[in-house]
Amino acid sequence: MHWGVRRTRAALALGAAFVAAALAISGGSAADPEIPRGFPGVRPAFLGGAVAHQGGSAATFRGDKLWLARSKPLGAAAPGWARRMHARSLLALRALTDPRSGAAVAGAREGWAYVWPRDAGAVAIAFAAAGHRAEARRVVRFLGQLDLGAAARFDWDGDPVAGRAAQGDALGWVRAAERVVGSKLTRGGERAVASVWRDRADYQEKEAGDYLANAIASGAGSLRIREAFAAQGGLVRQASDAGSGLDSAAAWAVRPFPRPALFPAARRTLLRLAAGAGRFGIVPSENWDGGSDPWTAPTAWSAWGLAALARRDRRAGLDGTAARERRAALRLMAALRRAATPLGLLPERVDAETGLPASTTPLAWSHAFAILALRELWPGRAVS
Repeated sequence: MHWGVRRTRAALALGAAFVAAALAISGGSAADPEIPRGFPGVRPAFLGGAVAHQGGSAATFRGDKLWLARSKPLGAAAPGWARRMHARSLLALRALTDPRSGAAVAGAREGWAYVWPRDAGAVAIAFAAAGHRAEARRVVRFLGQLDLGAAARFDWDGDPVAGRAAQGDALGWVRAAERVVGSKLTRGGERAVASVWRDRADYQEKEAGDYLANAIASGAGSLRIREAFAAQGGLVRQASDAGSGLDSAAAWAVRPFPRPALFPAARRTLLRLAAGAGRFGIVPSENWDGGSDPWTAPTAWSAWGLAALARRDRRAGLDGTAARERRAALRLMAALRRAATPLGLLPERVDAETGLPASTTPLAWSHAFAILALRELWPGRAVS
């Protein structure tokens, strides 16, 4: 067993009492801690002037500040809240990524302390966008070692974790990350994995089916996607099932898998979902059967897609459309701000009424999309 796996399990057990005490003070849920003390690879990050958990040293504090100072900044017009969210999200990703192997775990919690290719691919893209290309390359190298057809998630040593079958978007996200860092890694059976997106679970991780997110990530053609998923004026989650509801994964057809032919349908989908957002964000899709609690990753990736459409439409002279898209993106980012903890960490989901964390906090995927949305809204200067 890899040293990281052994230390992960030990740290989760030893840190349980600390987590319970910390949550009793903060009013959180005992099932959903912020970063547990001593979690392997999870570093006590400098978060807005505070060490995120016990055990943080002055050297770690200084190291995080110096690392953050090397980040590509947001554009000059970015407001202070955006800069703080960007910085804290970068530090959350750094905390959840092994600095040696590049294993980027989804969250510091039993059951989440694994590498999902989809989540880790987004982490690599966010690192690269913010100028941390060495970290992005390490994540991509780790992903290149995985047998993507073997499982949905992987241990720190790259071994597949039993219990969840491979999902239909894994290779697409790895390829997207590779494109960003400029590397192409060879995997056995890659073509077979790419072609098998049908009858697979998607990002909602429920029953297998033919889903929009997997079709977009797998490289399915725009015409095929329109024929299978266009309904209700947008893009629905399940093929040939208008009742499955519009899916926020339509944003993926804008970023990071751009399909210009799908932009009109993606625009309609995202504007409609954003219009129905609650105070703390959106649920993954219409007709969602998982309750009313908003999910931060779909909220953030929808903002990213809308911001990208706004920039494109403004360049095309469609100022009215661009303004509407940007306003919708900013509303979603405001909801994301409200969903964050006092330390600026993003839970997987929050209570729809109170905004209190209702699942794993922080979630790497959510922080990755927050970075990308902010950078799309306030792009900085190019990095040479």
